[in-house]
Amino acid sequence: MSRRLFWKLCGTLAFGTLLLFWVISFLGSETEEKMSFIAKAHQQTLKDWGRTAETLYLAGDEAALSDWLTALQLEEDTWAAVVRSDVMPLADSYLSEQFQEGFRLGRNVEWKIHLYFPDNPIMDITFADGHTHFLVTLPQRMRPGNYLPQAKLFLKLALPLTVLVILCAIIYRHVMNPLRQLELATRQFSEGSLGVRVRALLGSRNDELAALAETFDRMAERTGGLILTQRRLIADLSHELRTPLTRLDMAVSCVEEGMDSRHLLPRIRRECQMMRNLVEDTLTLAWLENEKPSLKQESLDLTDLLDSLLEDARYEYPGHQLNSRLPESAIITHSSHRALSQAVENIIRNACLYTPEGGAVWVSLQTEAEGYQLTIEDEGPGVPEAQLERIFTPFFRAAEARDRQPGGYGLGLALARRQVEATGGWIRAINREAGGLCMSLWLPAGVRSPARDL
Repeated sequence: MSRRLFWKLCGTLAFGTLLLFWVISFLGSETEEKMSFIAKAHQQTLKDWGRTAETLYLAGDEAALSDWLTALQLEEDTWAAVVRSDVMPLADSYLSEQFQEGFRLGRNVEWKIHLYFPDNPIMDITFADGHTHFLVTLPQRMRPGNYLPQAKLFLKLALPLTVLVILCAIIYRHVMNPLRQLELATRQFSEGSLGVRVRALLGSRNDELAALAETFDRMAERTGGLILTQRRLIADLSHELRTPLTRLDMAVSCVEEGMDSRHLLPRIRRECQMMRNLVEDTLTLAWLENEKPSLKQESLDLTDLLDSLLEDARYEYPGHQLNSRLPESAIITHSSHRALSQAVENIIRNACLYTPEGGAVWVSLQTEAEGYQLTIEDEGPGVPEAQLERIFTPFFRAAEARDRQPGGYGLGLALARRQVEATGGWIRAINREAGGLCMSLWLPAGVRSPARDL
C-alpha cells in the first residue's frame, strides 16, 4: 500500500511545525524590534525638554534653568542635567568630522533601547552649538518594552497552542469527513438501504480511507446482492411451494372425507418428493450463491461421467436419439464429481425434456486450450434471444413452448451454471440455426485423449 494518508499527515505536520517555528521567530523578532524604540510621543516630549533647557541656557538665566531641572527631576523621578563636552585632542591628534557629528554623552531619542538592560539609558539632546547637551535618565514611564513579558507569553504559549489547534482541526477534518460518510452509509445500510455507496462521495481522494470506502462498497454490493438473492429465492420458493401444498391439502381433505386413499397415496408421495427436491435444490443454490465455494477437491474422467449420464438418459427417454462424440478419456483434476455430475445431468435432462418424441440430442466433448469444450444440443423449441441469459436465473421459465413442459421449477440451469463456475468453468446458451438450443460448457482439465465416436 502507498500509505498516502500517512504521507499526507506527515507532510501536514511537518509543514505546520515549520510554519509555527517561522511565525514565532518572525513575530518575535518583529515584536522586539518594534518595542525597542521610544514611542513617538515620548520622543517629542524629550525633544521639547531639550529645547526648553536650551532656551533657558541661551538666556543666561542659570537660576531659572536650575529650578526647571529640579522640578523636572522631582516630577519624573529621574536625573537631568545640562553639561558641556569640550573634547580636546592631544598629541597633535584631531577630531574627525564623523566623530564631531556623532559624538554624544548619551543616546539619541531615536535610537533603539536595549530591552534586557535593567537600568534606563541616559538620553542626550544636543544644543545647536554642538558642545552643550541636555541629559536625562529616561523616565520609567517612557521606557519601551513594557508589554514584552506578555508578548513573550503570547509567542511561546498562546500562538503555538492556536497553531496546533488549527493544525489538529485540519487533520481531524481530513480524516473524519470520510469516516462520517462511512458511518452514515453503514447506518443507512443497516436500516435496509442496500444501494448506498461511499466511494463516489469522496471525489478524487486516493488514500487509505478511499481504499476503505472502496472495500465497504464491495462488501455492500456483495452483501446487498446476497440479501436480494435470498429474498428472491425465499419469495420464489414460497410461490413454487404453494401449488404442491395445495394439492397435498386437497388430497388430505379427500382422505379425511372418507374417499379411497389408494389412488391418492402415490400423488401425495409424488408431491412430497417434488417439494423435497425443490427445497434441496433451493438450499444448494443458496449455498452456492452465498458462499461462492471453489469445488476443486478431486480428479475425475469426464468421459466416464458422460457415459454414465447418457446411459441413464437413454433408459429414461427410450424414444429419443442420444448421439455422442467423446474422447477415450478426459481427465479433469481439482474438480468435483458430484457438482459436475448434477450440472451436466440437469442440462441433458433439460435437452431431453424439450426435445419431441423421436427427436435427437447431441453430446460432444472436444479438447480446448487448457480444458474441454462440452456441447449439448437439442431439437426443442429454442429460447428467445432476449431470454438466453435469463434462463440461468432461479425459478425462471423461458418461452411458452417450454412453459408447457411439466415437472420443472426453473432451478436446473441456475444450479448448473453455479456448479460449473464453482469448478472453474463456464456455461452459455445459444440457439441452433436448425432449431433447438445448444448449451456450451468449458471445463478446465489436465490430460487430453483422442476422440472416439459412439
